[in-house]
Amino acid sequence: MTTEAPVESVREIGKVLQDKTKPLKDRFRALFTLKNLGGSEAIDFIASCFDDGSALLKHELAYCLGQMQDRYAVPSLISVLEDKAQEAMVRHEAGEALGAIGSPEVLDLLKRYSQDPVIEVAETCQLAVEHIEWQEKQRVQEEQGLLPNPYSSVDPAPPATNVDVDTLRNGLLDESLPLFQRYRAMFTLRNLGTKEAVLALAEGLKCKSALFRHEIAYVLGQIQSDACVAQLSTNLMDVEESPMVRHECAEALGSIATEEATSVLQGYLKDSERVVRESCIVALDMSEYEKSEQFQYADTLQKVTASEPAAVTG
Repeated sequence: MTTEAPVESVREIGKVLQDKTKPLKDRFRALFTLKNLGGSEAIDFIASCFDDGSALLKHELAYCLGQMQDRYAVPSLISVLEDKAQEAMVRHEAGEALGAIGSPEVLDLLKRYSQDPVIEVAETCQLAVEHIEWQEKQRVQEEQGLLPNPYSSVDPAPPATNVDVDTLRNGLLDESLPLFQRYRAMFTLRNLGTKEAVLALAEGLKCKSALFRHEIAYVLGQIQSDACVAQLSTNLMDVEESPMVRHECAEALGSIATEEATSVLQGYLKDSERVVRESCIVALDMSEYEKSEQFQYADTLQKVTASEPAAVTG
């Protein structure tokens, strides 16, 4: 849970987030600054923007609320998950955020939405239920033997206890296994971060579940290895691919920030899918930041100026 920040700072930055006339990249910087500042007023500003026209922004709002791990955000996230008018990628992220916060009182709700007709929402809620139950029943026994997460993100599943890349790859790609088990293999490979692990993860971009492919792209963006630029580019360029996967591939390429990745992103700034176009805009902003000599992306608090770039999200 985050700590309270000066009210004046939160309010000034919150106004930037709420201002629909501002460029999207400025609103993203404001959002991630509010995430880092924390507190109930920051949450209120974030939650106030779920009526926005940008599915990408709303997806990131839910992501940030989950990463803040503040139970104050739970009612807002429940409202988004229950709102059938919201885009699938937004409802999915609200479900994942509820799992990240990990309040046992939302278990019944998540179990109910585990049967949602939107498959991405159903799978997300299934994962959230299993993660909360794992935290309650197995975390103490297992966590001492798990690889540490070098990215400080709150993930929808813990890593696995096995660290053999071949075994993990097989588990990752075995579509007969429960999704929670495959996610555990995914996050272990991410935490290993070797080229062999990256290439194993990249194979997951061809798996059947759009939710799974989206999460693969997310972790590849966290690793920031140029070994997977071609695979991410292939999924971004595929107009038949799910927009929520294409969006995550774009953000991952922005995080990797090589010349090849930047060139691919520039080619999709006018894509027919709004969420893809906007993701490329944000990703190119991310690329510029990664290529600069500034502090680690999304770690610096710029307070009143709200000039912090957006981060790679899930």
